[in-house]
Amino acid sequence: MATLKHIASKNSDYTAIEAYLVYQHDAFTGKQLLDEHGKPKLRDSYLLDTLECGDFSFATACLLANRKYGKNTQHGDIKSHQYIISFDPRDAADNGLTMEKAQALGLKFCSENFPGHPAIVCTHPDGHNHSGNIHVHIVIGSIRTREVERKPYMQKPRDWREGMKHSSTAQTMRHLRVEVMELCESAGLYQIDLLNGSKERVSEAEYWARRRGQMKLDRENAALTATGQQPRQKKFETVKDTLRKQIASVLYFATSFEDFSDRLLQQYGITVKESRGQLSYLPAGRTKFIRAKKLGDNYDKEIVLATLTANAEHKPKAQFKQDTIGKLIDIQSRMTEGKGIGYNRWLTKHNLKVMAQTVKLLQEKDLTDEDALNQRITELETKYHDSLAVVKDLEGRMKFNEELRYHVAAYASTKNIAQQLKTAKRPAAFEEQHRAELTAYRAAAAYFKANNIAKLPSPKKLEAEYAQLASEKAKFYEQYKETKEELLKLKTAKQNVASFFREEEPAQQER
Repeated sequence: MATLKHIASKNSDYTAIEAYLVYQHDAFTGKQLLDEHGKPKLRDSYLLDTLECGDFSFATACLLANRKYGKNTQHGDIKSHQYIISFDPRDAADNGLTMEKAQALGLKFCSENFPGHPAIVCTHPDGHNHSGNIHVHIVIGSIRTREVERKPYMQKPRDWREGMKHSSTAQTMRHLRVEVMELCESAGLYQIDLLNGSKERVSEAEYWARRRGQMKLDRENAALTATGQQPRQKKFETVKDTLRKQIASVLYFATSFEDFSDRLLQQYGITVKESRGQLSYLPAGRTKFIRAKKLGDNYDKEIVLATLTANAEHKPKAQFKQDTIGKLIDIQSRMTEGKGIGYNRWLTKHNLKVMAQTVKLLQEKDLTDEDALNQRITELETKYHDSLAVVKDLEGRMKFNEELRYHVAAYASTKNIAQQLKTAKRPAAFEEQHRAELTAYRAAAAYFKANNIAKLPSPKKLEAEYAQLASEKAKFYEQYKETKEELLKLKTAKQNVASFFREEEPAQQER
């Protein structure tokens, strides 16, 4: 699944770009790594070519272009653009992708989409996460040094005229994503749909914040483990990660936008506002709102309102269950916080009520014996995990069914256009006119090939299969919920009994 990433640079030192591609750098600080003699260490493997630079280096070609056209003289000017095509790690083993083949694909992509720009094309065999993904860096100087033939995707004079600067607009990125998808399709490589949004959108800055935070947390946890302490947190979360979880938890229960806003504010101190048809969120302790599009598609206004409407139609009002039990509160630790005697009386009353509920529950279940209680908890844990495993399996099969139905429908609706392309008098013009349909057709065909689907199932059969899976999931999910509810009650009861006797022992010693 090749991906495309864009980075705009304002750095006027063009040699730094080539040095990054050729020499080893620290993934977090970006500094060059030095050998024992204090010299920069070359990367273990790379392929590098230049385009449109003439007899000059990339840096010199860019500086000459800046001087010739009198541009890129200010600090805030964008001096270069970098596009990174990262291929699926499986392509090397499954589809025969090599560095040489990736470099050739990168050169073709660069010459077709960035004509007239001085460029470096460099292929690396692996990324910083060591997943084995071959990737190509395409770095272009921002100024076009010659006029080029206007192509159908070029909309403004800056896209083809000499001396104009490249601009990476939303329309440009859409065109380049389609080009990457078609490039992979023609080369027989794995590919995903790059045109649709992401349910969770993670920026470059947030990605590295996660990496740095996780590394720091791992070091702290290792220190705690060495001293015999149990780490409290194992996975690092950014502010946006926490915000996504909080919004999702509230969105699951809310039934109107007012309810959604009130719950966010009351439970987490998050303020939500709407401006120009877009939602923004302000977590507690921050002064700047975070726009929904920075979090992902699931947090946009359209999806949020649709979810709230569905909740209002399908979710009944919450009913408080009478057989639930609370947890005992440690009175001694709470009183050290400086609370008054009234608070102490409330805690005592609360604990008496909780113990009454606990005893009642254990008597009703005939689990007043400790061994019987432990055995029942073990049985419920086994049943809970078995039910959860079945539910997850059914959910996976339902997801595959949905994807297959989508591609079957897309294939059926675009097959006629794909056939017309074969007999078109002007294939290039026909291709450009029906690019979206042909892209959907090829994506569907690639999906069938990747999943070894030779004969397409009928839509009615897929719908019936989905209904059957949904019915089975509902049955096992109900069993899962009931088991989980009883398990939590019994674990809470066991904890309450243990806490009660721990508090009773010091009291008896005092008496």
